[in-house]
Parts: sequence; structure tokens; C-alpha cells
Amino acid sequence: MSAPLGPRVPAARLARRRLLGAAALGATGLGAAGWLVAAATGPRQGLAASGWQRHREARPLMGTQVDIVAESPQAARLAPALAAAFERMAGLAAQMSHYRDDSLVAAIGREAGVRPVAVPGTLMAVLQAAQDIARRSGGAFDATIGTLGRWQFDALAPQRPDDATIAERLHVVDWHALALDPARGTAYLARPQMRLDLGGIAKLPILAAGLQALREHGIDHALVNGGGDVLTLCHDDRPAWRVGVRDPRDPARVLGVVALRQGVLASSGDYERSFVQAGRRFHHVLDPATGYPTEGPRGVTLLADDVAAVNGLGAAIMVMGADSGRSLLAGTQGVEALIVERDGALWQSPGMAGRIAPWPQA
Repeated sequence: MSAPLGPRVPAARLARRRLLGAAALGATGLGAAGWLVAAATGPRQGLAASGWQRHREARPLMGTQVDIVAESPQAARLAPALAAAFERMAGLAAQMSHYRDDSLVAAIGREAGVRPVAVPGTLMAVLQAAQDIARRSGGAFDATIGTLGRWQFDALAPQRPDDATIAERLHVVDWHALALDPARGTAYLARPQMRLDLGGIAKLPILAAGLQALREHGIDHALVNGGGDVLTLCHDDRPAWRVGVRDPRDPARVLGVVALRQGVLASSGDYERSFVQAGRRFHHVLDPATGYPTEGPRGVTLLADDVAAVNGLGAAIMVMGADSGRSLLAGTQGVEALIVERDGALWQSPGMAGRIAPWPQA
């Protein structure tokens, strides 16, 4: 078993947790299964009649639940392909976990202010993505937020750094102090006490690695969902996956449905991983300027053809606020967006509005 990017959460709690942002609703018929990210692509009788078979598996990973649904006319490929996808994702999560003391991310922190640490190309690519969105957002996204300590957002066992620790360490949070040397394959935090938390930037590449493992095992029609971040593959002869976008103002409500063939629908919001302590609600998207949860938009959903276009962007917009976030989006190619603002107002890019179909509410 591997450690998640977030703290380990028992499967029983995950089954009760309301997943963030987007729920897979199937390809030919809408069929979300409770709060789990469903994957019924239509009646099994019709699927079997087409000569295709479906396999679904869900496992706790990265502090959430990851669901994979795959379809193939060669049924024997399905179970091994899903096993390989989970194995690959678990290995990468173990490298990049902020919560695991033997991870490479932890090693970079232990050597902060001392020496660079050798990192593999997979981790280097995630660190480069973190620095890229940090530059583009003026530091609204900052992977060195881990310097403040470990937050745990399980409502049944919450934990956060105390106010004194946050005040003491906040001035050390600074993405400029992360030095990457791709030629040598090293990462270096320039100041003692600095730590990384890649929770806002590593999940999508890890899910994409799982999808790639499915491809390598001959699967070309699949959906991977990690806590509301949905990636899909779509065979030319199969109908598109239909992905429901939840309403951050009322997570029991679905705002609409997006037909997704090959791409990513990624959601950031203040309504999934959170807890209340001393009468104050804390959620998992942290503002590097304050050390506390953001007070900007309630949620951001992004749609693109590939992970690189949206990675870290939702969290940055949550920090920046809707107005600055729209400016950032204006300079980002190939991304459509939906933002639910703090006052409940909803904004959509024209392309997103054109992709979302109505969802009949009960």
C-alpha cells in the first residue's frame, strides 16, 4: 500500500464523503451512484450486446477516492489494466506525498538550506508545473505552502498548524526559493524550515499517469476520477462520457452535464475537504499570503484537452479571486471555465456555456 498525497482516510469514510466538483454520469445514460463517482455508461444489457465489457474499481488514494471505469471488447485486458493503473498512481503518490516522511518531497524538505536533492523526471515535471503557475499567478499558487505544517481535513479527525506556527513560518513561504535544475535533475529549497506540499499540483499528473497505463494495456475507452478531477479516453465507436458538474453552493445539486471524449474536467472548491473548529470553518485550499483557507470563489471548474493546460490553475483562481482569475484565464489557451463567486454569482466562459447541457433536478 502507498501513502496518499493527503492524509490516509479510511475507505468507510470515503464512501460517505461528498466528492468534489465533477461526478461521472455515464455515456449513454445518466447514472450517478450516490456520492461515489459513478461510471454506468448505460444499461449493461446494451453494453454486452455491443460486444464490449466494463470493469470498474475504486480505491482510496491521495486523500480521496479514485475511481476507474474502463470498457473493452477484450474483457481479459480490463482487470490487469486497472491493476497496473492503480499501481502506477500509488507509486507516484508515494514519491510526492507531503504526509509521508520517506517521500522524495519530504527529502527535499529535510535538505532545505543544505543541499539539492536528486529527483526523477516525473517529480521534476510536477515541480516545474508548480513554478510555472506560481509565476503566472504572481504567487497565488505556491508549493512551499507546506512550510506551514500539515493540515488534515478529515472532518472526523481534523488537524491544523496552530496560529503561532503559521505566524512564525509564513514569511518563509516563497516559491522563489525553490531552485530546480532540470539538467542535473535536482530540486533545492534555499531556506531552512521550508517544506513542499504538492497537493494542488500533483493529483492531475498522477491521474494522467494512470490513464496512460490503461492505454499501454490496450484500453482506449476509460474514465479516471480522483475527487472530482475527471480524465477520459474515448474510443471512436463509443459514445462520449457524460460528466456532471456539481454546484459549490449546494453540492447535492448538479449544475449541468459535459460530454467529454478525450480531455479533463478539473474542479477546485471549498466544499469537499473541510472541518469546523472553534466555530470557524476551514477548507483545503490555502492562501499563501495568509496561511489560512482562501476567501475567494466557492468553486472553479476547468475544461481542457490536456492536464498541463489546467494544472494548478483552479487553486490559483481560488486564491486570486474571480476578477483576477478571469484575467489569468484570458491569457491561457485552450481552457474553458466556470467560477462560482463568494456571493453565489456564477460566471462561465462562452466555451464552457456552450458545452454544459442542463441536468434535470429532482
